[in-house]
Amino acid sequence: MDIYTDLCRLIGADQTSVNETILRNHSKDESDHAASEPDVVVFPESSEDVQKVLRYANKHKIPVVPFGAGSGLEGQAIPVNKGISIDFERMNKVIEVRPEDLVVIVQPGITRIQLNEELKRHGLFFPVDPGADATIGGMASTNASGTMTVRYGGMRDQVLNLKVVLADGRIIETGSLAKKSSSGLHLNGLFVGSEGTLGVFTEIALKLHGIPEDIVAARCSFPSVKSCVEAATAILTAGVPMARMELVDARSIRQANEYSDTDYVEAPSLFFEFHGNKGGNKEDIEFVRAIVEEAGCLEFLFETDSLKRAALWKARHELNYAYRHGNPQLACMTTDVCVPISKLAENVEFASNKLDEYGFKGGVVGHVGDGNFHTMIMYDPKVEGEFEKAVEFNHQMVKLALKSGGTCTGEHGVGLGKIDFQREEHGEAMEIMLALKRTLDPNQILNPGKIFPEE
Repeated sequence: MDIYTDLCRLIGADQTSVNETILRNHSKDESDHAASEPDVVVFPESSEDVQKVLRYANKHKIPVVPFGAGSGLEGQAIPVNKGISIDFERMNKVIEVRPEDLVVIVQPGITRIQLNEELKRHGLFFPVDPGADATIGGMASTNASGTMTVRYGGMRDQVLNLKVVLADGRIIETGSLAKKSSSGLHLNGLFVGSEGTLGVFTEIALKLHGIPEDIVAARCSFPSVKSCVEAATAILTAGVPMARMELVDARSIRQANEYSDTDYVEAPSLFFEFHGNKGGNKEDIEFVRAIVEEAGCLEFLFETDSLKRAALWKARHELNYAYRHGNPQLACMTTDVCVPISKLAENVEFASNKLDEYGFKGGVVGHVGDGNFHTMIMYDPKVEGEFEKAVEFNHQMVKLALKSGGTCTGEHGVGLGKIDFQREEHGEAMEIMLALKRTLDPNQILNPGKIFPEE
């Protein structure tokens, strides 16, 4: 069987490649998981193309792995069992904008920034912001969230409908364009976050939001991480409608200053953003100022200028790259746990202390409004045992998060890195997930080796 020749015949030679560079580019993502090249890469241009590929793959039991921007951090796009990599770069269109319904329908290959550029003319925006310019399909597959989750929610909260090609080539839709429904099982929630293991998305309908009249960013520094978290908790319980509320530790502020040419006070800090009208934002800012001052803040500064506001969030979003750029000889492992807010300070302090204990460079940042935080662990891959120490550190953080009533991944997904914790986190519910996987993908062709520990 010649997979390449068969696929050329099915969807066209111009949409099929075994070029060495292209295969290598589809062998990994931005994680530190080992690369694995696919046998062939296809570039579908329609749902029908994807349908043809999956019918062929299912018949011959060939693994199929969807590929978006390659910005994932847990190896979801790595074809560990080789097979076919489906790259959606040619399916990157806005199919329909419905401004009056606050809905947009897109193809999976469009990126977050491309989408928001299209939406500006309608006075609308899509709020899920994981930092990287990921594709909407990739974001839906991992249930991405990011800095604005505290106000708008993650991908599961935004997806109204998915067009999905199943393993056997059937095409289904999982929802509707209505804002809510009590009809049937919630298939949107099942497929969003399934990481390409249950089906392949070809169209996605999303909720939209009006661009706020007034946007204000603020930065507040504190004497300790604990006081940061206490202030954030007080703000949340006071009911202030924050759009963003991010924790950045002193190490990360220092790294941001070096990389982004900023001069922020090198202390544990909260980055805020307020969305609303000018009068409402002014009241919310003063309320937050009173709360953080009571929590012992050292400095409270806010910005209304769009360029300075963008610089603040650019510094936050690029911290991963800042660490990599500042330590070019080191690799970066980025952890991702989410815990109840009441347990956040304990977990963040544990991570910070462990960085010192292991002697790793790195820092802690987090979406403090929803209890999700990341530790950047910088290790030297050329030093024997360093990678294993980083993995051990990551596992200790997951164990504490689970003990705290949290989860092993808040937004990066399971992929390859969190499989070992699935049974511990989900218990008997794991059997239900495995049964669903076997029902929808009996030949185990859809992104095998991801999420499910025994597949």
